[in-house]
Amino acid sequence: MVPPNVVAVLATAAVALTVRFVASRRGTPESSDPASNDSPGEEEEEEEDAAAAAQQQQFGKKRDFVVEPTTITWHNITCVLLDKADKVSKVLLQSVNGEAKAGRLLAIMGPSGSGKTTFLNVLAGQLPASARLRINGSIMINGHPFSSMKHRLAYVRQEDLFFSQLTVRETLSLAAELQLPRTWKSKAKDRYVDELLYRLGLVTCADTAVGDAKTRGISGGEKKRLSIACELIASPSVVFADEPTTGLDAFQAEKVMETLRKLAQEGHTVVCSIHQPRGSIYSKFDDLVLLSSGALVYAGPAHDHALMHFAELGHTCPEHMNPAEYFADLISVDYSSSETEAATKEKIAGLVDAFAQKAAKLNHSFLYGANKAEEEMKVEIQPPQSVAIQRGSWWRQFRLLLRRAWMQVTRDKVTNKVRGNMALTSALIFGSIFWRMGHSQTSIQDRMGLLQVAAVNTAMAALTKTVNVFPTERLIVQREQAKGSYALTPYLVAKLVAEAPVSAAFPLMFGAILYPMARLHPTLGRFSAFSGIVMVEAFAASAMGLTVGAIAPSTEAALALGPSLMTVFIVFGGYYVNSENTPTIFRWIPEVSLIRWAFQALSVNEFKGLKFQGTNTFDLRDGDQVLERLSFGKSTVRGAITQEARIALFWYWLTYVLLKRNKPRYQALESPTAAVDPVN
Repeated sequence: MVPPNVVAVLATAAVALTVRFVASRRGTPESSDPASNDSPGEEEEEEEDAAAAAQQQQFGKKRDFVVEPTTITWHNITCVLLDKADKVSKVLLQSVNGEAKAGRLLAIMGPSGSGKTTFLNVLAGQLPASARLRINGSIMINGHPFSSMKHRLAYVRQEDLFFSQLTVRETLSLAAELQLPRTWKSKAKDRYVDELLYRLGLVTCADTAVGDAKTRGISGGEKKRLSIACELIASPSVVFADEPTTGLDAFQAEKVMETLRKLAQEGHTVVCSIHQPRGSIYSKFDDLVLLSSGALVYAGPAHDHALMHFAELGHTCPEHMNPAEYFADLISVDYSSSETEAATKEKIAGLVDAFAQKAAKLNHSFLYGANKAEEEMKVEIQPPQSVAIQRGSWWRQFRLLLRRAWMQVTRDKVTNKVRGNMALTSALIFGSIFWRMGHSQTSIQDRMGLLQVAAVNTAMAALTKTVNVFPTERLIVQREQAKGSYALTPYLVAKLVAEAPVSAAFPLMFGAILYPMARLHPTLGRFSAFSGIVMVEAFAASAMGLTVGAIAPSTEAALALGPSLMTVFIVFGGYYVNSENTPTIFRWIPEVSLIRWAFQALSVNEFKGLKFQGTNTFDLRDGDQVLERLSFGKSTVRGAITQEARIALFWYWLTYVLLKRNKPRYQALESPTAAVDPVN
């Protein structure tokens, strides 16, 4: 039996098992909880209903989500950028003080470059680590040090990244399955998700695909609210949002900010950075932090308190003017000329000093009044408790992630249609060019050219598809792993299993059309081997694409790096440069070239035992002589395809290592005693 036949059988079995898996999950009563192996009867369903109702009741009927009141206090937060000599080259934040209280919406405002996002990342513990950064100061949560607390904070980023083919409900349901404790029954989780959909205003689009640039889906505002909903799964007390209105029109921005406002009214501590909101959005803020070039200009209640503070300093906001716009103009540096730059910097320095002096007189109360939300709750503030994420077993994680990966792959009709059309068109074009090759001496070159083209086309198609989507998916996975939703190994295995049938289908389609058109070695065994070779090569190229996607910082970079690397493998693929003539310094490249081993396997499969017509003594009479010319005389299909499989496994392993090593790391907050003097 030829080894590629085994590969083809295994691929067919994988398709059947995957289809059966999906069908069985849809047909079971417990389809919403893939971890359950039981088929509950009526009594069990009644017990589950009762348990779900009890868990739902613990949220309360009117406030389904109990939020522990949480106050965050920060003191003397300083962030500097160091040069190579460990000297301060730039001050990002300078001695920032303040607090965020439960039941209040705090907005961090300031002109571009004022340090809003840096400050928000510091508070949330999400500032990317760098050897050149130093953060000093103290952050307390309900009087407890930030670093010693076991708490959960929600962080809504600017970029809304999701698996595009999943619906809004499926996205939330999967997040609930991965993050909520397994003690929760499936119906309790469903009610939890339904309540989130209602709270975030996502009911009308619950069964709509999220979508992306290729597929029409939900709006930008709905994506932002879905981001917030995903962060609320673990019931955090504190919600951070980085520029939540970026890229949204006025209506959608208003809806998103109204959502954050409602979260604050429910008892969450909500902190967001925002550039220059319209008046109706500014009116939703309870508290305000104004930054200019990293310095604190104001921290306290928004509205009248802020206007009175600046009016006392001689800066009165004109009537009917948006206070947010006025503050932005007031604390921005005018770089139109050296004189205006110096004047505005001097004015801002005066505002910074005036607020610092006023806050010192009030014993660092930062102009905050009593928090009515805390008074109404009448509870003793304790360290925030939340629903802790509890990972299930490896097998449970695998099944959940397999279901997601399968839905993403099979529902992506646009991509699959393009890949199918490319496979069909390429096969027809190459089949027409190499139509029914005979056994003349000139057909030898044609056969080698066709086999090389087949190897290159298969590899490039699989590589391009992978590098086009994986960099974005990698960011989603890194965020989910940072939450502790699942481990890396079940994700990668689930992804490979789900994509294997679809990835194998297109090379098989390509070979099924090309092989008879070109009249390659006309036996069923040779055709099966041909199909198995291109299928394994497609897996190897896809694995290489995963590695490139794990290295490249963006999709654009991956699309540039992947084909460039593949070009090197094509040059040393055995067709353009004979392996015996390869310079010593480059001898290792053919050994790791997936093109070389695919071309070698295809050549051995095609030429072995093939006879050619010849009239001259120097003519090649059989395929064995052709293989000798290519330095493939001692090669076998088994050996070549084994090497190809090893290359695929190497790229998969390297992807795992890179993802494991390159997981996000965040800058540690150092104690105030270790502060770096920003002046020196």
